[in-house]
Amino acid sequence: MILSETIHVMLLTRARIAQFTRKRIADAHRSCEVTNALSADDRAAVDDLVASAGAARDPTPQQDLGFLQGRSIEHPDGHIWEVFWMDADAVGKAAAAG
Repeated sequence: MILSETIHVMLLTRARIAQFTRKRIADAHRSCEVTNALSADDRAAVDDLVASAGAARDPTPQQDLGFLQGRSIEHPDGHIWEVFWMDADAVGKAAAAG
């Protein structure tokens, strides 16, 4: 899957992953081994990326804090991908004021 010119993601089957490691493959439906996060250019890009995931479910409520919007995608194997947009200028101003 190509997300941008600089971000490519490989989604592998459990059998294929097993060819790269001798470790037990975790059941991500029962435990969390990693959370991946992708930043988006704006709010619409967050929604577009989540929509492009098709049948993958959105496992957590959408977060909208004004300066940050976040959503999640759960891969069919249970892995979580966070997709977010953040207004860095607003965060910097809040930190300076605070």
